[in-house]
Amino acid sequence: MSMDAQFAQLLQGKGRIAPPPELARSAHVTDYEAYYEAVMADPAAYWGRVAREEVHWFRPFDRVVEGDGPDARWFLGGQANICYNALDRHADGERRNKAALIWLSEDGRERVFTYAMLRRQVARLAGGLQQLGVGKGDRVIIYMPLTPEGIMAMLACARIGAIHSVVYAGLGAGALRQRIEDAGAKVVLCADAGYRRGRRIDLKAIVDEAVEGNPQVEHVVVHRRATPALELQEGETDFAELLARGSADTPCEVMDSEDWLFILYTSGSTGKPKGAAYTHGGYMVGTTHLWRIACDIRENDIYWCTSDIGWIVGHSIMVYGPLVNGSTILVREGAPDYPHPGIVWEIVERYQVNKLYTAPTAVRMFMRMGEEHPRRYDLASLKLMVCAGEPLNPEAQLWAYEHIMQRRGPVLDNWWQTETAAPTIGTLPCMDVKPGRAGRPFPGIRAEVLDSDGKPVAPGKGGLLCLRGAWPHMFRTIWGDRSRYEAYWQTVPGVYTSGDVATVDEEGYIAVLGRADDVLNVAGHRIGTADVESALVSHPAVGEAAVIGKPDPVKGEAIKAFVILRRGYEPSEQLAQALIGHVRHQLGAIAAPAEIAFVASLPKTRSGKIMRRVLKAQELGLDPGDLTTIEE
Repeated sequence: MSMDAQFAQLLQGKGRIAPPPELARSAHVTDYEAYYEAVMADPAAYWGRVAREEVHWFRPFDRVVEGDGPDARWFLGGQANICYNALDRHADGERRNKAALIWLSEDGRERVFTYAMLRRQVARLAGGLQQLGVGKGDRVIIYMPLTPEGIMAMLACARIGAIHSVVYAGLGAGALRQRIEDAGAKVVLCADAGYRRGRRIDLKAIVDEAVEGNPQVEHVVVHRRATPALELQEGETDFAELLARGSADTPCEVMDSEDWLFILYTSGSTGKPKGAAYTHGGYMVGTTHLWRIACDIRENDIYWCTSDIGWIVGHSIMVYGPLVNGSTILVREGAPDYPHPGIVWEIVERYQVNKLYTAPTAVRMFMRMGEEHPRRYDLASLKLMVCAGEPLNPEAQLWAYEHIMQRRGPVLDNWWQTETAAPTIGTLPCMDVKPGRAGRPFPGIRAEVLDSDGKPVAPGKGGLLCLRGAWPHMFRTIWGDRSRYEAYWQTVPGVYTSGDVATVDEEGYIAVLGRADDVLNVAGHRIGTADVESALVSHPAVGEAAVIGKPDPVKGEAIKAFVILRRGYEPSEQLAQALIGHVRHQLGAIAAPAEIAFVASLPKTRSGKIMRRVLKAQELGLDPGDLTTIEE
């Protein structure tokens, strides 16, 4: 069969791509079937072995796990600190002078931190935070772009037992205020500005608006990057001065395994964001191990994850997973197509990047820009590429295999969520790639595709993607709302329901089709429909609004809004642009609608709920399904 014919079959969901023989032989997992079967015979024993062998404990744990599902508790009696595991044990050993972090700016500046250097800076920042009164259990909001200081802030909080909550520095003042209030944060760490596509983005004004009138915020710490330097207000502290005040000998707090590590907010189908919370011990063990086997990480690898610290990918496989493993991470602030379309590949060549973790949205952007850009550079150092954040369509996967990897190594798909905290379903480096299918459950994870009665669906049939049992790195509550947490196990009683729809084939490969609820997935970012609709309705011209996701060749989904205007307002392009700008200000650019349609009415149920699926069906020319509940 010719290569063109093979690719045609792969695009149709038929056939597979075998891993390079050398990779299959040398990977951390060389035989998926045998490895998975052995692990699942006794998952607790597996996680216990991983925990003892791969991380340091100040006090060994007595029991691996107690309870199941939403009530599971991990590594009981154990005491550790994820910052110690990410920095101190390396800085005090053979990796002391190894590069931990390579940071790049859009304009070509470089900053490199060895493990010893990074530990020193983090310890000083931790000491500075203690001088502000921050201690174990206090919540700290981090609203910073992708800079070393943002990563230091995460690690410094973990070092002293404070609970960090990183908010993506692209969300607007309203979204930031919600998260500050929900977390009960006493300190906000921010930057005055971020930089993207050659433009300065003002972040401090957003923070000022978000904290205004909030008495619980005692301190705002500002990393001043812009020139001339921003003048600080009363109650604000300069980041550099705080760093200078702290001691480089600030020790790691001894944390119980079950102590809280961080809160990360994710959108839900209701208006209020969900604060998923994680613990020191379980999160550290699970994410560290699964990242290592998912990417087949080696001691001398240069690893680049193109995500942001504001998302779970940034937490688990940009910061904590790699650093606990003692790896070298490369991070870059800015856009992947600026200052020129080949900048990603120029960096891969210059730094000899070995493993690249990115999003399907980025791959589709690379496709749109053209194959000539990756072909212009020597990418032979790149051994594999992994995609996550949204379904990876076969066209994008095969394009990357052909033009980025140039058939030398695989393009792997991973499925996971904020709530699952680490790669959960995917194609391990030793496995055959089946384009359009994420892969199979990772070791320690039991995944199934079930119908609404909780019964497994037949191969090829759609159903709910569910996870049975518990895993150590899973989220452990919704901050301040336990009932919302327990609801994940109620759709199918006793089973975690992801909210995604999927199919499974005869070999157990799972294809994730998309969201079953009203959460949009724009460029890998989950955005609640209610959040966008609430922002629209807060504009004086808008009476009602509904939003849907439309297929987008680059972002996966783009937002279209349907708006009913209040009396006295007339539809116009000027008003449409004003509404888009209003949402951008409220929620950030990622949540801004791509289209606004002015309508006279919206389809609703008799109880008044907007039927977004009807709008989507009309927009895409699909069958709207059961309309028996629609209002006449």
